[in-house]
Amino acid sequence: MFRRKGVWWTCIRHNGRKIQKSLETPDWKLAQAIEAKIRADITEGKFFDKLTTRSFKDFMDRFMREHGPRVSKGMRIRYKVCLNSLMPFFENYSISEINPFLISQYKVKRREAGKKPATINRELAMLSKAFSLAVKEWGWAKENPLSKVSKEKEDNQKDRWLTREEEERLLSHCPQWLRSIVLFDLHTGMRCNEVLSMEWSWVDLFRQTLTIPGAFAKNGKPRTIPLNKSAMSILVEKSKVRSLQSKVVFFNEAGKKRDIAKIGNVFRQTLKKAGIEDFSFHCLRHTFATRLAQAGVDLYKVSKLLGHRDIGTTQRYAHHYPESLRDGVDILEKSANFDYILTTLEKKEAGGLL
Repeated sequence: MFRRKGVWWTCIRHNGRKIQKSLETPDWKLAQAIEAKIRADITEGKFFDKLTTRSFKDFMDRFMREHGPRVSKGMRIRYKVCLNSLMPFFENYSISEINPFLISQYKVKRREAGKKPATINRELAMLSKAFSLAVKEWGWAKENPLSKVSKEKEDNQKDRWLTREEEERLLSHCPQWLRSIVLFDLHTGMRCNEVLSMEWSWVDLFRQTLTIPGAFAKNGKPRTIPLNKSAMSILVEKSKVRSLQSKVVFFNEAGKKRDIAKIGNVFRQTLKKAGIEDFSFHCLRHTFATRLAQAGVDLYKVSKLLGHRDIGTTQRYAHHYPESLRDGVDILEKSANFDYILTTLEKKEAGGLL
């Protein structure tokens, strides 16, 4: 047995399987008694029979309660959004009833609802993580059924950004509160949750910078963004109506952080009114990066502003400024050797033809 977060855990191997489970007590003697009962149940074949009684709701409740605190706030929000889709479909099933065929049916239903491959994969990734914990740590499941289910094929290179004309149409149809959020995102390239979570303590008006804490960043590392005049003007205006009940910059009518799901709904309605298709809130971030690339900003700088872990992720924007690549080949013309090599090759080719 071993201790974790103040309580005893057991780790038992049976027929090649590893059962790791919290004994849910800090008392050593009680933990020994509970472990002995578990070993007896395993030997008698009763332990795994109990798995069938675990409901999907209990399953997800434990996942959010125990695994939720281990991940970032942004990931917890994503989990809640995924749960809104998973729960209605699986809530009447026990854990043991969830198999690859049932999961495939869920995928079909989500596709029929018009959901994109990336959305479906995120939902299944959450479910897979929960089953992984159920197998390895909780002893609630015998295997992870997601290991036998293929992922949806994603198009991760979606190249969609706002034209200036589309931007004007979008902003003209935005409610005033949404307009400031959209404009700020176009000038900072922040992720949706980063914008909505932004607090005044992140902002340095004197230095005109914004620092996103690691707890709110996707890669877990803090990121500092220089603020241009447009972004600064938005913050100055927001500071005039700053809520005393909230630390966040873009608060709702109750003075609290705006809900990411509700933002998404209003944004989609606004896009429809503006006649803009095949666009999402995240595409505002793509627009920010694309415009930087088109202006010839170095990809390394773009990568740092976006908070990408490596510059390879940022390479998708490279084709937006082919003229800036010309500098690389123009350097060759400044080389004396290059002229000599070219002349020599031309003479050889001419001689070969003769």
